[in-house]
Amino acid sequence: MSILNSIVGPLAGLIDKIIPDPKARDAAKLELIKLEGTQELERVQTQLSAIVAEAQSSDPWTSRARPSFLYVMYALILWAIPMGLIGAARPETATSIAAVMNAYLTGLPDSLYALFGTGYLGYTAARQWGKIKGVEK
Repeated sequence: MSILNSIVGPLAGLIDKIIPDPKARDAAKLELIKLEGTQELERVQTQLSAIVAEAQSSDPWTSRARPSFLYVMYALILWAIPMGLIGAARPETATSIAAVMNAYLTGLPDSLYALFGTGYLGYTAARQWGKIKGVEK
């Protein structure tokens, strides 16, 4: 929750007490809501512009960082297919592999999972924005 969101509620209550005219009060509240929307929109635009700048970078390490990270995560998910085959042939081996992988994945810090979620959402938002702007197909 942004600082502006925590201020809007009390300010709206203060406007109710200070401005007796209902039309003027509603106009003041509308301006307050517009201010909140503008600041929020500016924040989102700033975040998206940084993501798009990274995606359009000529540096291959910068422009491919998010897709590469996603491919690693996809590989981890697709590992379930050979694990299913191993489990069908040798259930005890599959159980041992699953236990070790579970211990490994549990040992990864939560911030890495948060990074994955942020990267995934940022990458898809940048791709969508590029498609809307006509930069990507």
